[in-house]
Amino acid sequence: MVAWTGIARHEHSREGLRYPSDMTDAGWALIMPFVPPAKRGGWPRTADMREVVNAILHIASGGCAWRLLPKCFPPVSTVRRYFYAWRDAGLFEAMNTVLVMNLREIEGREASPSAGVIDSQSVKTTESGGISGYDAGKKVKGRKRHILTETCGFLIFLPVHAADIQDRDGAVDVLAAIRRHFPWLRHIFADGGYAGNKL
Repeated sequence: MVAWTGIARHEHSREGLRYPSDMTDAGWALIMPFVPPAKRGGWPRTADMREVVNAILHIASGGCAWRLLPKCFPPVSTVRRYFYAWRDAGLFEAMNTVLVMNLREIEGREASPSAGVIDSQSVKTTESGGISGYDAGKKVKGRKRHILTETCGFLIFLPVHAADIQDRDGAVDVLAAIRRHFPWLRHIFADGGYAGNKL
């Protein structure tokens, strides 16, 4: 983990950025290789890809609606189109996997984790639709997110499903989905809610 020395504070400072969610030059250098090149033929790409990523980070960090995206970013329709295309192509998962592996190597560990920690969180949802269920244990109607981290605390996987799916049932799908990204993950630490024959 980062030791907060004067050098580290300067290196990770967000001062001078338009928004705290904006990428630094170093952050953009890590993300840029993942951004797909413009398609051949047709109209040339006019959107600034760094600004598209900054807009996505702004929405994600602030939790605001698409229509509240400030005008200094590319048009909402452009940002949303790239977001859904990259999500559906698995680009965000690929970015996260590579970044986790790089961070683990910086920490002096093997790139691919062999152990992780899993837990879940049920959250209320609005009436606007989408998947939903009732978690009787936590008395919450909404969605459940399973969070799987490796032992340094870096996020490995975060699926979302209906809150009525019990932890031990939801974990089966989580672990099956993560196998292709982190095939050496062998040990998972969990609380008693995950006990059962399926795991």
